Amino acid sequence: MGRPTGPLEPTGDRSTPESTLSLSGVLVTGTPAAVLVGLFEEHDETRVVLTVRSSRLRLHTGEVAFPGGRLEPGESAADGARREAFEETGLDPSSTEVIGHLNTMPTVSSSSLVTPVVAALAARPRLVAEPAEVARIFDVALSDLLEDGVFVEEWWTVPGRPGLGGPEGSGFPVWFFQAGGETIWGVTARVLMELLCLTLGLPVPFAA
Repeated sequence: MGRPTGPLEPTGDRSTPESTLSLSGVLVTGTPAAVLVGLFEEHDETRVVLTVRSSRLRLHTGEVAFPGGRLEPGESAADGARREAFEETGLDPSSTEVIGHLNTMPTVSSSSLVTPVVAALAARPRLVAEPAEVARIFDVALSDLLEDGVFVEEWWTVPGRPGLGGPEGSGFPVWFFQAGGETIWGVTARVLMELLCLTLGLPVPFAA
C-alpha cells in the first residue's frame, strides 16, 4: 500500500472550526486540538506512528492515540500537531511534510474538536517517549489493519445520547482494531478508518 494521494494532497493550513457535527449528527462544541498522523514507507508498506497514553494522564489513560493535543491561541492545526508530536515523542518537526487534513471530529470525555493532520516522514523516525504523556510508541502497517479479524464493529447505546440518525437511546457504531498488541478504538480508530477509506478510494462510513 503506497502513500495516500487524492484527498490528502496538500491543502495548506486550515483553521479548526469552533463547532461541528459529530458523525452521529449531533452539534458539538469544544476546544480545538490536533493530532499528527505520521506515515512512513518501509519494505514497500505504509506504516503509521501511534502511541499509548501514559497512566499519569487524567483522561484517556492507557488508550492508543496519535501524538497531539490542544492548540495554543492562534496556532494552526499543522503547527500544533507537529509541536505536540515533538513534545511527546521527540519527532523533529522539520522531518514532517504535511500532505493534508482529515475531518475534524469531537471527543466526548475531553470536549475537544480534533483535526487529524496527515504528514509524510522521510524514513522510520527515531522517537523517544516523554514518560509523563506517553507509555509506549509503536507503529503498524496500514495493510495489517485490513487483515481478517483485526477490525470489529460494535453497536452501543448510551442513555441520553442520540444514536446514528435516530432518537436518544438508539444505537451507534463503535470501531475497534486489534493491532500492534493493542486495542485501538475511539477517535483513533475513526481516524484510521477514514485514512484507510481514502487510501483505498472507498466512502467513509459513519461512526459515533
